[in-house]
Amino acid sequence: MKAPILEIRGLGKSYRLGAGRLGNSLREALVESFSSFGRRDAGAETLWALRDVSLAIAAGEAVGVIGRNGAGKSTLLKILSRITEPTEGELELWGRVASLLEVGTGFHPELTGRENIYLNGTILGMRRREIDRRFDEIVAFAEVERFVDTPVKRYSSGMYVRLAFAVAAHLEPEILVVDEVLAVGDAAFQKKCLGKMSDIASGGRTVLFVSHNMAAVQRLCTRAVLLEHGRLVADGTPRDVVARYLREEGRPRYEAATRSGKPQVLWAELRDPQDRPLARPLSTDPFVLTLGYLVPEGWRGARVGIGVLSTDGVPIFTSDSRDAGVEAPGASGEYVARVSVPADLLLAGEFHLSTCLWDEGEIFDWQEPALTFAIEPGPSPLYQETTRRKGFVHVPCAWRIGAA
Repeated sequence: MKAPILEIRGLGKSYRLGAGRLGNSLREALVESFSSFGRRDAGAETLWALRDVSLAIAAGEAVGVIGRNGAGKSTLLKILSRITEPTEGELELWGRVASLLEVGTGFHPELTGRENIYLNGTILGMRRREIDRRFDEIVAFAEVERFVDTPVKRYSSGMYVRLAFAVAAHLEPEILVVDEVLAVGDAAFQKKCLGKMSDIASGGRTVLFVSHNMAAVQRLCTRAVLLEHGRLVADGTPRDVVARYLREEGRPRYEAATRSGKPQVLWAELRDPQDRPLARPLSTDPFVLTLGYLVPEGWRGARVGIGVLSTDGVPIFTSDSRDAGVEAPGASGEYVARVSVPADLLLAGEFHLSTCLWDEGEIFDWQEPALTFAIEPGPSPLYQETTRRKGFVHVPCAWRIGAA
């Protein structure tokens, strides 16, 4: 391995849950400070978001960071980006770091797109003439030419992210850190971003990429690491690490562990057409992918979609309610979405279900995989032979064979 551009040793980050908060006024703050002097917060609990993580990354590597929600991925990137300090351990970086972690991070809402480009370049330590040289390329990549002199507080979430990514990617950082926020862009822009990150890595710079999109991780990254409950549990090729993640995280029913306060998938399972739980559908029978989701008070609703993936994360098909001309409710409340899958579509084998709630420009909840399910061979000519039929789906092709 080449000399590391980033090295962490025994990294850990803890938070105190239930700790007393200081009052809003000076008087309340002083009273609270003196009354708590010499004692620990009663009932406070320590949560380790990261614990004993060690990792060395070389220049030119594109590293995918994967794991379930709450595994510590975003915490790790925030520490690497110097946004938060670790509780324990050591971190060494050689070079400039550009981060895209949350919509709006690093942008001043009152400044225009032009002013924010120069502000971010200055923060990265670039001279004005260096930014001048890159300016037109940044604006063209972000596709915001008409709005470059508009305050970014008037940008949509998609415009925000396009410009933020363009700035981070084009100002030539030695290390580019990208969190799942990239998913808010449309499909064409996501493809352009993945291409740009690939160019950055092939040019000798380093990319750290957090994503729930296993296909994107395998396509972009040369290496992947897996976090579970704040600990690093796997480090290797993207194919091997993704396969382990999907294999271990799969389950027959999904239930959300906590409430996020945003639109959220609460549960998901397979059911038969009579709405009864179904463990292993036959390939010749229809089944229903069923999920319950919540739109909390104060939210206007969310679009809902699903994806069926192979065991190594390759998308087999995706579906959005609008595909069938069904609009998701626009008001708050609890809803159940039922996605009917026809008989004789999926071949026998194991699959993963991903679920997503989103609105224009923002992903609220993306679970990949939400659950794992198996399709059993049904009474079909496809399974009369001893060799297993290759592929994932059955396409009823029309055949004609005649004399030459």
